[in-house]
Formats: sequence, structure tokens, C-alpha cells
Amino acid sequence: MTVSDPMEALVAVANEPAWLVGGAVRGRALGRPTDDYDVALEGDARRLARSLARCADAHAFALSEAFGVWRVVDRARRWQVDVLPLVGHSIEADLAGRDFTINAIAEPLGGGPPVDPFGGLSDIRERRLRMVSPHAFAEDPLRTLRLARLACELGFVADPQTVAAAAASAPALAQVAPERIFAELKRVLVSDRPLQGLGLMDQVRATEVVLPELTAMRGVEQSPYHHLDVYEHTRSVLAETIALSLDPGRPLGEHGEAVARFLDEPLANELTRGQALRFGALLHDVAKPLTRRVTPEGRVTFIGHDAVGADLAAGVLARLRASERLREHVAALTRHHLRLGFLVHEMPLGRRAIYRYLRDCEPVQVDVTLLSVADRLATRGRGAEEAIARHVELARQLLGEALVWREGRPRPPLRGDEVARAVGMRPGRALGRILAELEEASFAGEITSREQAIARARELAGAGGSSVAER
Repeated sequence: MTVSDPMEALVAVANEPAWLVGGAVRGRALGRPTDDYDVALEGDARRLARSLARCADAHAFALSEAFGVWRVVDRARRWQVDVLPLVGHSIEADLAGRDFTINAIAEPLGGGPPVDPFGGLSDIRERRLRMVSPHAFAEDPLRTLRLARLACELGFVADPQTVAAAAASAPALAQVAPERIFAELKRVLVSDRPLQGLGLMDQVRATEVVLPELTAMRGVEQSPYHHLDVYEHTRSVLAETIALSLDPGRPLGEHGEAVARFLDEPLANELTRGQALRFGALLHDVAKPLTRRVTPEGRVTFIGHDAVGADLAAGVLARLRASERLREHVAALTRHHLRLGFLVHEMPLGRRAIYRYLRDCEPVQVDVTLLSVADRLATRGRGAEEAIARHVELARQLLGEALVWREGRPRPPLRGDEVARAVGMRPGRALGRILAELEEASFAGEITSREQAIARARELAGAGGSSVAER
């Protein structure tokens, strides 16, 4: 007989003392559904995992041969169960080695009261994060980041002794594998309360170890155009990015639904575009501390922080072992985040200016336009309200164009080989410049037929391509 519910199946096949532990117990105490279960047992994890797989028509495999951990995954991927042998001589000893009291609770699979030697259920009721022992962070320094992650995922508050112990162990984060650090940082940023998590990271001095580039932003003053230093501005941009993703129609009007669908698209590292945009918000001004200058007139500048920041942002993510796709994506967001703001002063934009924005920002035209809006909404210095209104007006226009561009980049009436034959030119840079001009002129509505395209191509070829190069 096949049992579809993993808990029912576990109770049916467990012939040795076994307990549900970890996040699933915490979730049940909070009344939250879960699809991820951990089971600790006295006995052979492999035998229980295989029995569970047979009973639930699931797939079992060794997750860690060294530690005897097995995983069982529902064939429809609706749930998974990790089965692991007890660490220590009893369930109480096993729980004593865990990180926080809210994760040190066990429910016997055969029924009976929960095993809660450290008051985890009380801490759940009080929404409190408390370490199991003073050695918890020394045993695994990553728990310093996990403290911040749980705080922002659950909305819990860490008790003072736990914060102090985490801060004391924060320097040891430098020895933790970057992949593990990135996994926790991702969960902080994609949570419902990332600012709370980042704030706790600051409090326990984890930020200066894992993201020293953020710490460097503190106290970096900006021009009167801004009202916050670089660090607080970055936090504000992240907050505006989150607000925009939750309700894109509020600032973006008729594009709201299309933007919401866009932000839900998967991008890289198990992140959606909307979640990756949070990394862009966090790192878009990463080079400001390095590029800050004060002119003789006392004006603060950050010239080149977009270009320098693109390399820095990519370097941060490379250090964390993020995928190349995510590194390139966030670097592009950083590189282009100022472009829309520069165009505000040229409103109303001509078709060629719109084309060049879309061309130069490819493939992040939509993403960087959204980041630009969040950046502008977070910049409320002198004369902000009118400037914000104009910025958002232009962003709406460019978003409409960018969403159309995503469906298919506009092409001129002639293919490259047709242009080459029409002007008697071999493939090369000169021909490439002619093709680029034809595409731009076609987008601008200056060329609408093959005949016009041929005439324009011949004109450009006759001029030696110089008129194209000058544009």
C-alpha cells in the first residue's frame, strides 16, 4: 500500500525510536505548512529511508556517506525527508549540539510529548532566538549568519547573550566555505524582512567579514541631492526595490502586471529576476567609497562609480561563488544604473535616444529601469519631488519600450547579406557600422522599406562609413 503523506508513512515504517527534529517541528509549532522534514533515529538511517521510499513511492539516496545521512524525495517533488542517525547517545544529547533552542525540539514519531530540553517551544511563543549553548557559534561560525537569516525569515528577535556570542565568533566566518555563506545571504535577501537580517548582520559584525564592501559605505557622505550616506541610501534602495516588486503598478501604472510577471521569471542561482534585483540594489553603489572626490568648490562627486562598481560587484559575487550568470547580471545592473537619470534632462526623448538606451542596456533593460526607479525613490534630497515625478514618467515610457524589445529586437528591412550585396562590401567593421545605423534608423521610423534601406546603405558606403562612425 502506498501512503502519500510523509508523516503517516514515517509512522508506519519506523521500527526503531525516531524523532521529527529541526525546522519541521518549528514550523508545526508556528502553524506553518512544511514540505521539508528531518528525522533523527537510533539505528540505521539507510534502512528507514528505503522503507519510507517503498511505502510512499519515493526515491531514496545517500546524502552523506560520511555522516550516514539519507534523503527521501517524493517523485512529484512535493516533499523531502532527511534521515540521520542520532549524534550522541540519546535524543537529548543530539539536541544539545544544535544551534538555537527553536531548532532543538524533537517530536517522537510514535507519539508522546515533545522533547524540549532547552525551552524551544517557549522561545517560539515569545518569538525569541536563543543559542542552545555558549559554544554554538564556535562549533560552526556560519551560525552567526544563520541567526540573521532566521530573524528575518521568522520575524524573531535574538536575545542579548546570543547576539554577544555571535559577534565574538564573527571573525571565524572568514574560514567558512563561500558557498555556505552565499546560501545564507541569499535567504536573507529573498526573505520578507531582509533589512532586519542585514541589520542583525551588522549588529553581530558579520557584514564586515562577509561583505566588507557594504561596511565601507558607512559614513560616506553624499551631495545635497541625497539625504542619506551611501550605506543608508543603499538600504533605502533595497526597501524601495522590495516595495516595487510587491506592487509594481503603484509607480509604474499600466506596466504593473507585465512587470510582476517579469520579476517572477527564473534567472540564476535559484533566484527569480525580482530576487536578483535585490542583489543589484545592494551592490549598485558599491564603488562610491572608492570614487568619492570633493571638488575645490566643495561639491561631492562619485565619477565612474558605475563602471568601477560593475567590476567590484562581479568580484563580490565571484568571491561568494555565485554563478557567472548572476555575476554578469548584477554587474550590468551596476554599470547601467545611472543611464536613465542622465536621460531625464533630455526629455522628451527622440526615438534614437530610446533605441540607444535599450541597445546599450541589453539584456537588462527592464531590470535596470526598475532599479533606477527604486534608486530615485530612495533619493529625497533637495528638489526631490519634481525630479522623482519626471524620472518615473520617463521610466514608464522606457519600460513600455523595453517590454516590447524583449519580445523581439527590432530589425531593419534588410539582412546583413542583402546589405553586403547591395553595397558590394565584404563582412567587416564597416559593414557592421552600416547595419547598426540601419537598425537604429529603422527603430526611429526613418527607414520603413527595403528601398529606403538600400538607398541609405549605399549613401553610407559611399561616405566610407564616416558618417556612421561620427554618430
